[in-house]
Amino acid sequence: MEVSVETLAHGTKVCISRAHRFGTDAMLLSGFARPRRAETAVDLCSGCGIVALRWHDLGHRGPCRAVEVDPEGTSLLEQALAEDAALAHITPVCADLNELRGDGLAHLVAANPPYFTGGFVSPKSARATARHEGGCTLEQVAAAAAALLRDGGRFALCHRADQFARVCAVLSAAGLEPKRAAFAKQKAGDVPWLVLVEAQKNRRPGLRFEPDVFMEDEGGRPSAQLQKIYREGM
Repeated sequence: MEVSVETLAHGTKVCISRAHRFGTDAMLLSGFARPRRAETAVDLCSGCGIVALRWHDLGHRGPCRAVEVDPEGTSLLEQALAEDAALAHITPVCADLNELRGDGLAHLVAANPPYFTGGFVSPKSARATARHEGGCTLEQVAAAAAALLRDGGRFALCHRADQFARVCAVLSAAGLEPKRAAFAKQKAGDVPWLVLVEAQKNRRPGLRFEPDVFMEDEGGRPSAQLQKIYREGM
């Protein structure tokens, strides 16, 4: 496995491979909903551990489990942890999220789950697992999050914008009531390509829409809004 290193805004190193990289969706998710400094957190569908590492980069120091089914992804996170003692509060967990024990302790759970239910499936196992629902459906992700969260705890995920209605329905059915949402668009006037949703366990309905997030400004450059999110979160 060929490994390279990316450095986040405040110096945290992320080990990546061809199979386990991270994109804008993970950066937006980890900025949209992040734990307070000492809260207990879980990063589901963790890949190389990007959400857990980004939370650290933004100031989180509480217990954090990063759950990934692919041993290669977990190995990448373990390499990052071995290089930085400050990351000791992050625990890599190589496991199927369907087999996790729900302890009801987490303040925040986040997931960047597989988005696709049909179409072309990559012959590469790691890529197929990351992109297509198989043994990791949206319903299974929501159930795992609900079991891990304390009453009133938050669950955040990103998904395709055209799946927003389904996301809300699945979360509500799992006892996770959608409370915040934001759409990401390439630029003003475009249709959204991503939705970010934060839900709370066992709370009443009431959804607030956050301002849209634009990837580009009018000149086609990374927007000031996006650059701020990369530095500070939302």
